[in-house]
Amino acid sequence: MGIHGLTSYIGENHHFFNNIKLQNTRIVIDGNNLFHRLYFDSGLDLKYGGEYDSFTDTIYKFFEALLLCNISPYVVFDGGCDCSDKKFETIKQRAKDNILKAHTISRGGRGTVLPLLAPEVFKQVLMQLQVPFVQCHSEADRDIVTLANQWNCPVLTLDSDFCIFELKAGYCPLNYFKWKNITGLKDHSDFYISAQCFSIENFCNHFNHLNKALLPLFAVLNGNDYINLPFLENLFTRVRFHARTSSAGRKNTRIQGLLNWLAEFSEPKDAIENILKHLKQSELEKVRAVLYYHMDEYIQSEVDLAMYFQNKEIRPHVPTVLANKAPEWMLVALLKGELAPFLSDCLTLRRTFLHAQVENNRRSSSHRCSLYIRQVIYGLLISEETFPDATLGLSAKLPGKASLSTEEFGKVHYVQEYDRHEQTLRKNNIQAVGKSFNSVKIHSLQRLPEISILDRTHFFLETLKVNADVHALPVNLHLTVYITCYWIAQAEPKVTLHHLQALLLCIVTGELHKLIHKPGNWNSTENGSEMVYERLSQLRQKEQQMGNLNVDVAHVFCQWQSCLLMGIYLNQLLCCPLPTPDITRLYSGTLIHRFYQELKSMASTENLLEGSLAADEMYSQLLHAVTATVPTDFFSMGKKIQVSWQVEEKNKLL
Repeated sequence: MGIHGLTSYIGENHHFFNNIKLQNTRIVIDGNNLFHRLYFDSGLDLKYGGEYDSFTDTIYKFFEALLLCNISPYVVFDGGCDCSDKKFETIKQRAKDNILKAHTISRGGRGTVLPLLAPEVFKQVLMQLQVPFVQCHSEADRDIVTLANQWNCPVLTLDSDFCIFELKAGYCPLNYFKWKNITGLKDHSDFYISAQCFSIENFCNHFNHLNKALLPLFAVLNGNDYINLPFLENLFTRVRFHARTSSAGRKNTRIQGLLNWLAEFSEPKDAIENILKHLKQSELEKVRAVLYYHMDEYIQSEVDLAMYFQNKEIRPHVPTVLANKAPEWMLVALLKGELAPFLSDCLTLRRTFLHAQVENNRRSSSHRCSLYIRQVIYGLLISEETFPDATLGLSAKLPGKASLSTEEFGKVHYVQEYDRHEQTLRKNNIQAVGKSFNSVKIHSLQRLPEISILDRTHFFLETLKVNADVHALPVNLHLTVYITCYWIAQAEPKVTLHHLQALLLCIVTGELHKLIHKPGNWNSTENGSEMVYERLSQLRQKEQQMGNLNVDVAHVFCQWQSCLLMGIYLNQLLCCPLPTPDITRLYSGTLIHRFYQELKSMASTENLLEGSLAADEMYSQLLHAVTATVPTDFFSMGKKIQVSWQVEEKNKLL
C-alpha cells in the first residue's frame, strides 16, 4: 500500500525516524491496516479458512497493551469504494493477485490472503472492548490525518502515504510499534510502548531541506496505489534525476533521484512548470490539471471525526453520490460499522468484489453458494425501482455471457460481481431479486426500518427457505443455524454428515469457551465443560499430522463462511431482526479440519464430548435443529454424489 517502494526505502534509513515512548496519549489507528497486520504477523492459519478464536485473543492482547500504557485508541475504517473509481484498477489487480495467492496456499505454498470473516471478527471485538471506532464513507486516509492533527496525536498504520501527509505528532509504522514488549516496572503511569515515529522534518532535511509542500508532487510522480500516469515514464527519460549512492542500491534510485531533483525547487508550482516544458503544447493544460488533482489527495479532509467521537448524533460530511441514494438511517448505520461497505458499494456503484478464499479452483467459486442471498440484498438496495417480474431475479447472468451495454444495464436491475473463475477474475452481471414483505407489498429502502420485526424475520427466513426449530438454542446461534440449513441445501460438493458434525463440534467448542470464561461461573470444572473444552482444543495441536490440504473439504467450509457472511449482511440490511451471531469463536479452520479427520477415522462425537452434559446437549440440539430440515436419506445420498464426482475427476486425468 502507499507510495511505490517508499516503505522499504525509509525502512533502510532509520535516521528518518525518532524513537519515542508512547503512553498517556490518544492514538488514531488505521483499522483496515491493523486487522491485516495483527492477523498476518501473529502466524495464524491461512490455509484452513482462518483461526478466528486465536485472532480474537490477539486483538484482546493488543488493546489490553494500550490500556496498560494509558493509550486511548480511536479506530478509523475505510468505507466503500470512492465513486470517482480512482482505485478501481488497483482493486481489480489486488483481487486477481489474491486469487493466485489463494491457489498457491491451497497447494502448500506461501502467501497471505486474509480469511473471509476476519474484518467482521475485528469489529465485533472492538464492540466487546468498547473501543471507539468509525467507518468512513470512502477511503479513510485524509480523515485520519484531520483527526490526528485536531488531537495532536500520532497515527498508527503501515502505509507510506502517511509519510507524505503533514502530521503534527507523526506517523508510527506498525512494524516498529513494540506492543508485545511493554516497558515499565513501578505503576501504570510508568508503562510505555517503544515505537519509532517517522519524522517528515528529518526526511526533508536529508534532501537538502526539501520543502514539505513538494512531497505530494513526489508521490504523484513516483506513483502510488491509484496513480499511474503514462506520460510520466516519458518524462523520466528526458529529465536527469541524480541519486546519491547508498547501500539502498539501484532499487531506490528513482525515489532518491526524484527527491533530489524536487529539492531544487522552492514551490510545487515551479517544479510543475519545469515538468511541463518537456511536454507537447497540446498536453500542457491536461497534465497540469491531472497533477494538481492528484496532489490534492494529500490535503487533509474537512470531515470532522473529532466532533463525531464526542457526539455520535453529529453526522460528518457524506459524499454526494451516497447521500443521494442512502436514507438517513443507513448513513448512520454505515458510520457506526453496523452496515458493511459491501452494501454501500452495491447501492452506489452497483458493483462488488467477492473476496478470494483458499478453496478448490477447479470448482465454481465458493461464493456461488450464497448467490441467492446476494440477489435478495441487491433487490432491497435498489427497491426504489419497479421490478417487472420478481421471478426474473432468480436467474443470474452466468459466466461466459456477454456483458450488458450501458443502456441495457440501466434498464434492468443488475449488480456487477467480480469473482473467481478457475484462477482468473471474472465479471458477472447478477440480476437482483425483488421480494415483498408480508404486510407491505410496496416498500422503500428509506422505510425499511418501519416494517415490523416479525415481517423482517419472516423475510429473512423465506429468503433462505428454511424453517428450523431453534427455540431450544441460545438466541445468538439462531442465525447461524438458519444459515447452516441453507448451506446444506445449496453447497456443491454436497455437505456430508462428517462436514456437518465437524462444524457443529467447532461451534460447541466456541460456546464452551464462553461458558468457562463467563464472569462468576464457578461450575465449569465441576460439570466437565472445561475438561471437554481442553480435549477438543488440543486437537488443534495435531495440525502437523493433517498433511496436504483436502481442497474439497476446504471448499465446503468456504461455502459455509460465504453463506454466513452474506446472511449477516442481509440481517444488517433488515436492521437486525435476528441477533447478530458472535463470530469471534464460532469458527476455527485448523480445528474444524481436525474434527473432520477424527470423525473420518471412526472417532465419534459421543467420545469427543464425553464428560460434559452441557456440551452433549448443545451438540444434540444443534444437530437435531439442522437435520430436521433435510430428508432422512440426505447424507447417504450426498456420499454417493461425492464418490461419483471423484470418479469423474479421475477419469479426466486418464
